[in-house]
Amino acid sequence: MASLRDIKARIDSTKKTKQITGAMELVSASKMNKAEQNAKGYVPYSEKMQEVVANIAKGTDASHPMLETREVKKTAYLVITSDRGLVGGYNSHVLKLLQNTISERHNSPDEYTVIVIGRKGFDYCRKRNIPVSNSIIGVADHPQFADIKDIAKATVQMFTDEEIDELNIIYNHYVSAISQVPTMNKLLPIEDLQGQGGITGQYEYEPSEEQILKVLLPLYAESLIFGALLDGKASEHAASMTAMRSATDNANDLIGELTLSYNRARQAQITQQIAEIAGGAAALE
Repeated sequence: MASLRDIKARIDSTKKTKQITGAMELVSASKMNKAEQNAKGYVPYSEKMQEVVANIAKGTDASHPMLETREVKKTAYLVITSDRGLVGGYNSHVLKLLQNTISERHNSPDEYTVIVIGRKGFDYCRKRNIPVSNSIIGVADHPQFADIKDIAKATVQMFTDEEIDELNIIYNHYVSAISQVPTMNKLLPIEDLQGQGGITGQYEYEPSEEQILKVLLPLYAESLIFGALLDGKASEHAASMTAMRSATDNANDLIGELTLSYNRARQAQITQQIAEIAGGAAALE
């Protein structure tokens, strides 16, 4: 049995850990609230962009490579993970979805490539020899579009240049503070515009429809990447908050168990001391 001093030391150590995890929970909760506001605030812009692009694409015969489906020879996966740990299953769920998708769809590394946002995803792919064509590490907790503009633009350009024939994005979709769902969406080619667009009437475009689509479609695809990143950041902070809350609860449970052990050991020590005193008194008689 551990000594009273050892048990007391563990209790003190666990209390200090509890203070740290409690503080980290509060920090994550604050970050999550702001990240949730950022994600929800971005939705109207993304929807309006989609509406405008849809109306132009549906109202004209203009074409663009990003709207055309071609034979898929190579697929790209844009994966959003965190740079740090202590986020529960946030990263493992996304990376498991990536690994399962690769195993199910591909027979050779030549058939796919990965674009990674976040150190955890980059390290995972590097250790498993998963081909990574581009990556970014150190994205802010509340990112701006300028932070990922280059990698978003380069990723979309890969499709336009026919380096890849399909682009999927894998991230954690934020549902609530306690629910984040690993999600994979096809980003390119753009196939979901037919049911979009609520503007009716005849319009004349200047410059031409093709020129407008040439500018808007890459911006639209880049906006979807940024929207997924905002969604993923809200999920990351929510997962961190939940993990720290769970750690704090576990610390409370451990403190309770250690305190009970300490009291039992202390009681046993007192009982032994009483017995020794009684035995010594009897010997003197």
